[in-house]
Amino acid sequence: SSNGFTYAARGWNSWGLQANPAIANQFQFNDYHIRQQCGLIRPLSGVPYYCSLDSGWSVGGNGDDHGRIIPDTNVIPNIANLASFLHDKGLLLGIYVLPGAFKADANKLVYGTNITIGSLFNTTKDPSGQTCNYYNARVNFDYSKNGVQQWHDSVVSLLLSWGVDMIKLDYVTPGSPQGGCLPYDTSQSVAAYHAAIYKLGRPMRLDISWKIDRDLPFWQTWRNNADTLRLDQDINNSNSKTFVDWATVQRAIEQYRIFINQQAEDASRQGQPIMIRPDMDNTYYGNPTSLSGLSLVERYSMAIHWIGAGANLIAGSDMTNIDALGTELLYNDEAMGVASFTAQWPMQPRNPEGWGTPGAGASMQLQAWIAGPASSSSSSPSSSSLSSSFSSSWSSPSSSSSSFDAPITTAIVV
Repeated sequence: SSNGFTYAARGWNSWGLQANPAIANQFQFNDYHIRQQCGLIRPLSGVPYYCSLDSGWSVGGNGDDHGRIIPDTNVIPNIANLASFLHDKGLLLGIYVLPGAFKADANKLVYGTNITIGSLFNTTKDPSGQTCNYYNARVNFDYSKNGVQQWHDSVVSLLLSWGVDMIKLDYVTPGSPQGGCLPYDTSQSVAAYHAAIYKLGRPMRLDISWKIDRDLPFWQTWRNNADTLRLDQDINNSNSKTFVDWATVQRAIEQYRIFINQQAEDASRQGQPIMIRPDMDNTYYGNPTSLSGLSLVERYSMAIHWIGAGANLIAGSDMTNIDALGTELLYNDEAMGVASFTAQWPMQPRNPEGWGTPGAGASMQLQAWIAGPASSSSSSPSSSSLSSSFSSSWSSPSSSSSSFDAPITTAIVV
């Protein structure tokens, strides 16, 4: 990916429990319960596992003296201490941010400059004739102005000083369906955060959300600057006694089918590494049916699809109530080996009929999903040539082909 990651993120995110407090009455979004949940993650060697804090960890109306995001100390009294706790357990810390700066910080100076933050705000109208640059107490930037990149540099520098390892950048547009008046285009915030991460020289993952527009010209901005891209809106229930409904899981799978087929059907993308991995939202197969909302078969199916897609494997489950099946689906060596494989060679939907045309009418949800590098010699519709007619990989062929002496194909039939 653009920030140098060869695997999709794994770990745990807080939003499922935050959105559904009735599932775990004892859970509160605070330092103690975050440590409790993340302390139960079993990180596997060589793969990054994140403890990801979602919306609500930070102060919601203003930043520090230079307009940079700050923790809500009622939630996280000492974020550097939390990061140290996680790092000692072999885990990494993720946090949630939004594009732009707080309107209340307009008169503050960008760190290390004499530039006021308010002078960098975007006040122009979007193509619909609206001025929607103010949202969630924030104002979008005019990214052409001197000082905007310096502000992003200072934010990332502060996050690094705390020990943050991943940024989830939410409400990115185009995308993030506009229930209110969102800025029309915050795509350059993704580029600005990426530039700051690159400049400061320590690995930090950048996950952008939600239901992001995947067409040109924005597609190139995403793949050149971020590591994972949310394909759909949140799949979790809200204020429910179960985490998710199967119909919503199917919707996320369909979004992945559209995403991966687009890489095959768009001539401008053929022959290029995808670079940016899919975020299909949190997984919810760790808990029994009474909590997850999924039957045993549906839990297996969700795990198979998320693993096969090479997607983020970040659990939204209650980690204090993982059952035996949940443990297998989260940590089974063979399943995680497949996840490492599909991190380089994501599955594609194929049917025997229409096999030469990815995404043809036959390639709907009742199909075989095929994952594997291209075979250069075969032209018949065998399992290896099904993947050879469109070999979809996350990274460049030169960097990934060295991992395999010969083509390998994994078939996932659902």
